[in-house]
Amino acid sequence: MSVHVRFETPEEVSDKIYDMLQANNNGRLKKGSNEVTKTAERGTAQFIVLAVDVNPPELLAHIPLICEEKGIPYGYVPSQEYLAKEAGLPDGVKTASIAVMEITKGAQEKFTEVVDLINGLKA
Repeated sequence: MSVHVRFETPEEVSDKIYDMLQANNNGRLKKGSNEVTKTAERGTAQFIVLAVDVNPPELLAHIPLICEEKGIPYGYVPSQEYLAKEAGLPDGVKTASIAVMEITKGAQEKFTEVVDLINGLKA
């Protein structure tokens, strides 16, 4: 397991994270490790998504620690490129992490389901 990965995420949970991002298509997002770190430190993010295939993994190592300290739920997905695509970024763009700043009404149910599943993985 990579240095920034604090728990193993099954594929079906990653898929539900992608589904939540798609359902939340009008919600505000912050992209990239610097922006995500700022939102985590400020405690303003609703949910943080980290890509597993980040190189070097140390780039994201501090984010789960901040999330746990601030009580922000977070999860992992396998691919930076797919994460960027699901977040509505242009083709060919990659992003190591995304902070979901607001959960839209349409994504609330998926958000709750993802948080519950992730809390079960960490237990």
